Amino acid sequence: MRQLRAELALAGVTVIWGTTFVIVKAALADVSTYVFLAMRFWLAAAALILIYARTLRKSGVRLGPGALAGTILFIAYVFQTTGLERTTPSKSAFLTGLSIPMVPFVGSLVYKIWPRRIELAGILVASVGMALITLSPLRGDAGWRWQMSPGDLLSFLCAVTFAIHIVVVGHYSQLDGFQSLAVVQIAVAAALAAVSVGFAAPVRFHMTPAVATAVVVTGLLATALAFTTQAWAQQYTSSTRAALIFTLEPPVAWLTSYVLTGERMANRGKVGAGLILLGILAVELTKVTIPSAGAPD
Repeated sequence: MRQLRAELALAGVTVIWGTTFVIVKAALADVSTYVFLAMRFWLAAAALILIYARTLRKSGVRLGPGALAGTILFIAYVFQTTGLERTTPSKSAFLTGLSIPMVPFVGSLVYKIWPRRIELAGILVASVGMALITLSPLRGDAGWRWQMSPGDLLSFLCAVTFAIHIVVVGHYSQLDGFQSLAVVQIAVAAALAAVSVGFAAPVRFHMTPAVATAVVVTGLLATALAFTTQAWAQQYTSSTRAALIFTLEPPVAWLTSYVLTGERMANRGKVGAGLILLGILAVELTKVTIPSAGAPD
């Protein structure tokens, strides 16, 4: 029963994440990436500290795992947010979803469970889908050639980093209290974002309704609530089952973008999106589960 509740909670978190792509995309017209991330993470950190201060005083805080998870999380969001400035919400979401079939590859480095043929086939299918969804044909002197946009490349790097984050959280959520892991990782991400603002140029900030909405929604719901829920839920389910649930994010983002902005994909992009989901499901539904420090399957 606890595993079912945990996985339903992860599904709810995934829906929240999926809806934020359009909201953040709109906000980035008025605020630069590092300023937005600093506002988002500091709001989330303040909320978590207020909620869990008493618990953390009793149980103590272990900085190492949270600092590692927070650093990885910050890097992932830098890639995602800067990429989102240069690509569409739905493409960003599907490319971020590539983190899911990457989880067993990242896990193999930790647990020495090497990828099987079906896993290799799944990542190959998803990679073909990535090519179709991201590569734009350009007419050149020598015929057709293909080019990946900078935004799509950054979104792909985000996927790699999120795969690492899923495995790290799955490992340490079993060894440390989820409150400590959740609070420290968000606080570390907030500190890194604040420091980065001083080195980033140009700095843009105009407090508009779109920016305020994005900061509140991503800070309180998509960060404070979501990553606390993830840290709690991955005590009772595995990293790979969590990754399977996260496949909901790209379709939710695509649907949200279509409803709110009317964004449409070319037929080639739709085929690519389908192949990404097919590759993800091929990997997640047929593989041996990677352990999460003793988490049940």
